[in-house]
Amino acid sequence: MPEYAPLILPENPKLAGNITHFARALRRAGLPIGPGRVIDAIGAVEAVGFTDKGDFYWTLHACFVNRPEHRLVFAQIFRLYWRDPRYLEHMMAHMMPAIRGVQEDRQAQSAEKRAAEALLDGAEAPELEEKPGSDDTTEVEIDASLTVSSQERLRSLDFEQMSTAEMAAAKRMLAKLTLPVQPIRSRRAKPSLNGAGIDTARTLRASMRQGGELYKIARKEPRPRWPNLVVLCDISGSMSQYSRVVLHFLHAVANAKGAGWAKVHAFTFGTRLTNITRHLKHRDVDAALAAAGAEAQDWEGGTRIGESLATFNRDWSRRVMGQGAVVLVITDGLDRDDPDALARQMERLHLSARRLIWLNPLLRWDGFAPKAQGIRAMLPHVDSFRAGHSIASLEDLAASLSRPEDTGEKTRLMQLLS
Repeated sequence: MPEYAPLILPENPKLAGNITHFARALRRAGLPIGPGRVIDAIGAVEAVGFTDKGDFYWTLHACFVNRPEHRLVFAQIFRLYWRDPRYLEHMMAHMMPAIRGVQEDRQAQSAEKRAAEALLDGAEAPELEEKPGSDDTTEVEIDASLTVSSQERLRSLDFEQMSTAEMAAAKRMLAKLTLPVQPIRSRRAKPSLNGAGIDTARTLRASMRQGGELYKIARKEPRPRWPNLVVLCDISGSMSQYSRVVLHFLHAVANAKGAGWAKVHAFTFGTRLTNITRHLKHRDVDAALAAAGAEAQDWEGGTRIGESLATFNRDWSRRVMGQGAVVLVITDGLDRDDPDALARQMERLHLSARRLIWLNPLLRWDGFAPKAQGIRAMLPHVDSFRAGHSIASLEDLAASLSRPEDTGEKTRLMQLLS
């Protein structure tokens, strides 16, 4: 639980009603809360008491939260509802389209926008005060010919700053995305009418049926071979919001028809490595991610990238990589373990893959530089270093797979390291 100021307790609180309204706000923010949970929460608070903020927080947390992805939303709504009433005004002003001055406003943190929308559901935005002597008949004409559409804005919006409605729309857009890949030329051949090669065995077999006469020359062409896609997704605390959206995208890729991948293997890692490949076979994305979240017990925990990669290289590499596998590593690279060990594991992974692509949400910052030890250890061993914080960045990933020479931001960042 984040550190907040002491909770101000009212003298005669209507506790049952407040908990009910709090549960409604959680439900509007996406948490599956019914009347039964509200009754259990009121009974639990009655048993525990309402004297300590920490006890009160974790009592409601135990009653209302049963999924890792709901922890952050619960924490923000609890902060807004029980601690800082004026913070709602700030969030409403943040959500309201207004002309701002030259001062820089504080950006909304993760899940704050969804929390404010849940608490302000149905509330009207405050009206702007008119200056004395202003003319009410003044009309303002706005040229909207160069404005960006809502869908285009959603494509470039950071996943962590999306509201509940925007996140739902983004997931619908991701469900339609594909990740096509070019086939790999192999030494094996298949029969072809106009192939460039001569199929000697088929030609001789056909001639034996004609008494040894060479009646027709059989042709062949290389048989295409599709690579595997292996995804290693960081689900630590700093990556939890991005990893959930990426897993939605990965579910769409795993169940897409005609994408070209032989198999799609998915692994999550935080403090340990978890194989969630079988859960992606569920056609329903919610059921698939719920099963994956239940198996991966280290959601929003610490990060041990080097140890997780060592486990993958030792136990899973030969099983899922095959020949020509494309590997996606989704992580921010913020690892406090031994950087030399991390570099060795990344090098081994790079040697086993046909192409290793690293998606890092930190690239959304214009002034990003490889200062962290983990990033400096991993960067030399990837083929492409790309952003992974928005729908547009995932669309660019699909385009870069058809360009083997694409390195993303790796070339520029390697110059900073040298």
